Amino acid sequence: MSRRDRADRAYDIVLFGATGFVGELTAEYLATHAPEGLRWAIAGRDAGKLERLRERLSGGATFGVLRADAGDPASMRELAGQARVVATTVGPYLTYGEDLVAACADAGTDYVDLTGEPEFVDLMYVRHDARARETGARLVHACGFDSVPHDLGAYFTVAQLPEGVPITVDGFVRSDAMLSGGTFASALNQFSRGRQLLTAARDRRRHEPRTPGRRAHAPLSAPRFAKEIGAWAVPLPTIDGRVVERSARALRRYGPDFRYRHYAAVRSLPFAVGGTAAVGAVVAAAQLPSARRWMSERIKPGEGPSAEKRAKSWFSVRFVGEGGGRRVFTEVSGGDPGYDETAKMLAESALSLALDALPDTAGQVTTAVAMGDALIGRLRRAGITFRVAASQ
Repeated sequence: MSRRDRADRAYDIVLFGATGFVGELTAEYLATHAPEGLRWAIAGRDAGKLERLRERLSGGATFGVLRADAGDPASMRELAGQARVVATTVGPYLTYGEDLVAACADAGTDYVDLTGEPEFVDLMYVRHDARARETGARLVHACGFDSVPHDLGAYFTVAQLPEGVPITVDGFVRSDAMLSGGTFASALNQFSRGRQLLTAARDRRRHEPRTPGRRAHAPLSAPRFAKEIGAWAVPLPTIDGRVVERSARALRRYGPDFRYRHYAAVRSLPFAVGGTAAVGAVVAAAQLPSARRWMSERIKPGEGPSAEKRAKSWFSVRFVGEGGGRRVFTEVSGGDPGYDETAKMLAESALSLALDALPDTAGQVTTAVAMGDALIGRLRRAGITFRVAASQ
């Protein structure tokens, strides 16, 4: 199915899960920033909440309302059939996400989400990538803070280095924002499913095509003092490194041998040791159902901080890239990562798929592969910084 065949669908973009906390922020962003003439709609299970949201946002914005239920595959097929692009905030995706991915892959509908769940992404690749390639659908996971700044930041860094040479990039994350409830729920779920996560990753590797003559990897390294940024670096076992690795495998611009390492940057050794121990403790506790329930009650999905708190929050991801005798320091930075900037990234990803002239791709692809420079341009215009800090 060509993208031209989808032009007569009712909507350019449908936002599913619009009445959740991040969903509302995404709807607000679209209501404010959608270009004139964009046909878009909000969707969810509760028609009353959707209508109240439309009333609140309708000043100057015109958009539709669709009732849809993640637990009803027929509802997901109907939703996918009405849109050129579907953006969804409904997670944990491992629990609620597959029927919509399947529907979009089958209908040739582009799809974006906020998942940070490696198992879900791997399962969706194995089960739905081939069908999406047949229909022309682009399935783009991790379009929020997981993993847009890291994926596009590495892509931006590589572009500053010589072509055709081995390249290494290290990313160092700093933020003062609190973790979102949805992200925490997804992380707890994944921590409790270590065996299933490894099984899904192995199954994916059996299905993925090889790239002869090229190598890309994103190993987890030991904590270290990173002299290049003057901070302790604690390895982050998140989905971000895997996403960067997949972009590098797909794009020859990353060179014949590419390595990416992903870290949290912390001020002192006690913070580094404490952070590593805390992650280990959460992983261990997540194996016990009672402890997992207790932790999930501390930060609930659908809840978030006040606008005042979010306005004071920030993130910075610094990258150090090396290749061909050149060294470059870059940075991606912005405001509140867990909520405001995540909503912005998701909305701009959907807008890019709907409106921009993009590379001809299909199947499960990353933001760098599907949207690359176009999405960087959008995010810059929306206030997220991509800059070269120094080069040697």
